Amino acid sequence: MKIVKVNDLISIKRSIESGTTEQLAVVKNIISDIRSSGDNALRDYTEKFDRVKLDSFLVTESEINEAYRKVDSEFISIVREAAENIKSFHEKQLRPSWMTTEENGSILGQKITPLDSVGVYVPGGTAAYPSSVLMNVIPAKVAGVKRIVMVSPPDSEGILPAAVLVAAKEAGVEEIYKVGGAQAIGALAYGTESIKPVDKITGPGNIFVALAKREVFGDVDIDMIAGPSEIAIIADDTARPDEIAADLLSQAEHDPRACSVLVTPSMKLAEEVAGEVEKQLAILPRKDIASRSIEDFGVIYVTSSIEEAVETVNQLAPEHLEILTENGIELLGKIRHAGAIFIGRYSSEPVGDYFAGPNHVLPTNGTARFSSPLNVDDFQKKSSVIIYSEKALKDNGEKIAKFARMEGLEAHARAVELRLENR
Repeated sequence: MKIVKVNDLISIKRSIESGTTEQLAVVKNIISDIRSSGDNALRDYTEKFDRVKLDSFLVTESEINEAYRKVDSEFISIVREAAENIKSFHEKQLRPSWMTTEENGSILGQKITPLDSVGVYVPGGTAAYPSSVLMNVIPAKVAGVKRIVMVSPPDSEGILPAAVLVAAKEAGVEEIYKVGGAQAIGALAYGTESIKPVDKITGPGNIFVALAKREVFGDVDIDMIAGPSEIAIIADDTARPDEIAADLLSQAEHDPRACSVLVTPSMKLAEEVAGEVEKQLAILPRKDIASRSIEDFGVIYVTSSIEEAVETVNQLAPEHLEILTENGIELLGKIRHAGAIFIGRYSSEPVGDYFAGPNHVLPTNGTARFSSPLNVDDFQKKSSVIIYSEKALKDNGEKIAKFARMEGLEAHARAVELRLENR
């Protein structure tokens, strides 16, 4: 890993999500075809991209039962425990509707309503991501969403990974479709003969999925356009170099464009971690991916102090932040920008990925400066409630009318004044 002074700060922003002109054109064409030809277009694209011809996209109950037979009982037990942890954490985010009565008799409030329907995209390809199912579905269930639809690309046999189907069943998904890519996003947004449209789409995917989500945004809501994974670690001499290296590589193995950063005031630690990274890379199964990530986006910053390390991290605004320092909890209040914060040597980032309970769908690419992890609020909407009293309108009606005329909206003013005249 590169070791540099902090004044050579390198941005973790990577522009992969914008795609190329050709990729964007492909996505636009796919979505247009889905809107005009529905299931026929879905079948054509599934045959083209996933190399399987499907008569029906819907996952059957027998396929789910078969998935349970393929996974071992210990995995099912782990999924259930993880799901309970995730549910328990997100239930604490629930907020009630509220009303307040003013002295003049008016009632003002906020009504919280769950979205009617949500579509969850689960990536396919060479890996299965049951954790992604749990993290997207469970907050929606906790929020009260009645219809949750899951889509995921099938393999060449027309089958979804058993672990993904088991996680979906345990999370309470009742509609699962074997479709992926931009065509799946188009189907969720605009509907086909088989798939009714949804109100919001969440979940990660490749560049074509990301571009498709961006394309349909406005007709439906989306969670975010997620970039490659990131981890930043603040550490001092009390931290173990081998554990830091392992945590850095836990993100590097995701993607060649994943970003792994250590920030420390200790040159000794920096050099030891760099050595450990090379040592552990040599025996990593996903060595090729992780090596490219470390080479292009791995860096160790040496600062003059822990305070400077904290400020460096705030500039980076990473997706994941680990604090591996003596009394690390004391730094928490100084962290302004991070998607998820892990404090102490037993809080390795994968603990949050799978089991602890907080959501692992996090802001990337520096967007932790202004956005939050996926949460219950993302699956609800808020309506303002105004029950104005006669006294309140009498007291404030002329002020409202004057405000309206200042904006040149005479009808607004008259709508209020008419009620004053008719009292």
